[in-house]
Amino acid sequence: MSNKSARWVAARVLASVAKGESLGAALPAQLPEAPLAQRPLAQELVYGTLREWPRLAGIAQQLLKKPLKTKDSDVYSLMLMGLHQIAGMRVPDHAAVSETVNIARKLGKPWATGLINGVLRSYQRDSTTLEANLSPASRAAMPGWLFETIGTQWHEHQDRLVSAARHRPPMTLRVNLSKTTRAECLKYLNQEGIEGSASAKVESAITLNTPRDVKDLPGFSTGLMSVQDESAQLAAALLAPVAGEKILDACAAPGGKACHLLEIQPSIDLTAADISESRLERIVENRDRLGLNFSLVALDAAQGSTLLGDARFDAILADVPCSATGVIRRHPDIKLHRHAEDIEHFAIQQRAILQGLWPTLKPGGRLLYVTCSVLEEENDAIVRGFLTTVADCVVREISAPDTIKTGLGIQRLPDPEGSDGLYFALLARALP
Repeated sequence: MSNKSARWVAARVLASVAKGESLGAALPAQLPEAPLAQRPLAQELVYGTLREWPRLAGIAQQLLKKPLKTKDSDVYSLMLMGLHQIAGMRVPDHAAVSETVNIARKLGKPWATGLINGVLRSYQRDSTTLEANLSPASRAAMPGWLFETIGTQWHEHQDRLVSAARHRPPMTLRVNLSKTTRAECLKYLNQEGIEGSASAKVESAITLNTPRDVKDLPGFSTGLMSVQDESAQLAAALLAPVAGEKILDACAAPGGKACHLLEIQPSIDLTAADISESRLERIVENRDRLGLNFSLVALDAAQGSTLLGDARFDAILADVPCSATGVIRRHPDIKLHRHAEDIEHFAIQQRAILQGLWPTLKPGGRLLYVTCSVLEEENDAIVRGFLTTVADCVVREISAPDTIKTGLGIQRLPDPEGSDGLYFALLARALP
């Protein structure tokens, strides 16, 4: 049994993220070092600190006489975690200070105990002044470049996007309507003391009042439900699969949308693709649990027309790699790792994927372009640019509840208490 406390593990994870490691890699690798009962606290400390990182860093900068060295990223991360406990958690101030200082000793940095103690106690005394001195971006816990971009592109909705990026996301289920009804699913959950509410906007969605381990969900292991955000559940309906169609999910991992396509239309010939065998393994887990049957192929979608040979599809789902600015709350390390110049790198990749997939689409077929971004450069701008490169592409009008028409597609903005932010555009290949 591990004797590492939740705070010790959280500090180590945060230090790894501060050095450039992704949260998706750092947390699973180090969380098992905490006792099972303390893992929820460790996760809360990590996610909460990262969601507030730009604001906490702005406070620390006012209190430090000089920046800490890169090799002391663990001390800096621990300091911000202590500030978060005082400012954003129900932790008594004295406990937040003493426990944080104690972790510095356990990390082998006894020289930092006085520094951390001084910073945290200074914040206790002068929190109002320190918070007031923050820049608008830091006060909003946003990187400056992203705060400015959102303010320009989504001025009327800026507060909503900022707030969503700081909130814990809800846990939403996708009911497998080919096996059960949503009413029956809610009944199963209630019998186990799990409360949730049916979405008024997506017929397959149930949002739980309190997140639970999937192993505690009745019917999960037998495929009656899956975990999937409400916005993501829109993709299958927007692609609208028809019986007998040959369909490609080109960037499919972990397989939620591919499985949803078959749940709503079992009589399709579906191929799920992703760039590596390791990513395909995640799709297999979902496919097997749900008892579905579809093909898998390792594929760089940007090379689709070359690697797929003569294969032609009636419909393609392209949920492309992106900045993930619509799901920051789920991936809060974005606030540390994402930079303005990264957006063009994603745009290059997105353009290449559309170019690579288009020749594999049958004349008269359709392609649903999806991102979890709220940035125009990855959404309408990509579609607009693609239209100038091919002569046989037309944009079809689509609609979905709680979305905003953007010109060429629709945008669902992240909701602080609800669903994630996703963009959708439906492209059709004209008949000759």
